[in-house]
Amino acid sequence: MTDTVHSRPAAAGQAPWRASGGPEQMPERDQRKARALGVSSATGLVIGSVIGTGVFTMPAVLAAAGTMSLLVLAVIAIGAMLLATLFGQLTRRVPSADGGLYAYARHEFGDFAGYLTGWCYWIQAWAGNAAIVSAWVFYVDALFGLHPSGLGNWGIALSGLWIPAAVNLAGVRQMAWFQNLTVVLKFLPLLFVAVVGWFFVSSGNFGAFNASGGSFYDAIGIAAGVALFSFIGVEVAAITAKRVGDPRKNVARASLFGTAASAVLYLLASAAVMGLVPHHDLVNNGAPFVNAFEAVFSHGAWAGKLVAGLAVVSGIGALNGWTLVTAEVSRAVAADGLFPRAFAWADRKDSAWFGIVLAAALPSLLMLWSYTTATGLTVFTDLVDLTVVTVAIPYLFSACAQLAYLVSGRRKVQGWLLGRDLAIAGTSVLFSLWVTFAAGYQAVYQAVVIVLAGIVLYAFIAGRKAVS
Repeated sequence: MTDTVHSRPAAAGQAPWRASGGPEQMPERDQRKARALGVSSATGLVIGSVIGTGVFTMPAVLAAAGTMSLLVLAVIAIGAMLLATLFGQLTRRVPSADGGLYAYARHEFGDFAGYLTGWCYWIQAWAGNAAIVSAWVFYVDALFGLHPSGLGNWGIALSGLWIPAAVNLAGVRQMAWFQNLTVVLKFLPLLFVAVVGWFFVSSGNFGAFNASGGSFYDAIGIAAGVALFSFIGVEVAAITAKRVGDPRKNVARASLFGTAASAVLYLLASAAVMGLVPHHDLVNNGAPFVNAFEAVFSHGAWAGKLVAGLAVVSGIGALNGWTLVTAEVSRAVAADGLFPRAFAWADRKDSAWFGIVLAAALPSLLMLWSYTTATGLTVFTDLVDLTVVTVAIPYLFSACAQLAYLVSGRRKVQGWLLGRDLAIAGTSVLFSLWVTFAAGYQAVYQAVVIVLAGIVLYAFIAGRKAVS
């Protein structure tokens, strides 16, 4: 197997491949088993991570901004496609791309930038799991007709977090099979609404162009956060590059294919739901696809239950993929001595069990706090805002890493190819800055506190690393 991912030496005191977490240090036969993700499975992982339960709640948040939110969604879809292209380019040129965004920043800017990128991405990954499961709970409640208290919803959320953790602990091959199955199931209701739903759309259901009650900028802020959140995951093939066969080719393909498919479904399905459900019923509705299906099937309760069940499966699939991503990015950082060594511990199936357990435990605690301080759709939107800003920072580092490489003169190919890649990197930089700006002051404030806390932790890690 001609692979271009290079191995890292194990840190002092580590076992050969188990501590570093790299299948590249395993025997060749075991490498083939560890690299269980081909281009189709990697594309499924991208789609499964991008399309979670968030898309089944997104139309309600977009409706609060008005129909102009569909334009915002289209702009962010283009930005996500550029980022997918950027990550493919970075994976091809960075010698050891384990950890994706973290590896790009560390390769170009050194340990501190790599650590900060890994820290922010790890935070957004498990905080994003909390946001996904908060939307997932809406559909569990709709499926079973539940009206639990905040703590009751927390109990439901725990099952949504720990079932995917168990699947990941079973090994990457089982994870890939489960991921592909859930991707197929989640496409069914989205495709149905995106195609058939348009035959039942009523123009009177669409709200005003700006329904936010504020300025056009306020409406953009409402739509931008949930729109970007819904595209987080374009980078998961890059994050799990060491799990992908022939990553220099397949990471780029999986990222682009997965993002494009997700973008088309998002736009068609979200617009259709806005036309199927009256605007006043759509705003603040945690499970809008239930209403959309009931509208298509003349208020048939069974249709609402069906889509609720499929949304529940979709959420489990997204949480399954994000549990793997959360564990893999922390393992890559730990393998370089920039995270506590426990994150690099792996079992005989090469599953980073410590990282997987934390990927479920930390959002479990965050959900406990969320359900005791907020209610309804506010739980989802608050978690979305936190996730969006913390992921925009790693996106910015990655774009700047490519920009630094291109302007350094190290690139051999000149002419229009250089201009093309400069345009991709430069636009990605501007896109990351715009997303941060549009997320709002509160989200930026929270992200700054998280970054500062990470710097304090880095002081201890760097100090211990210096004396070891």
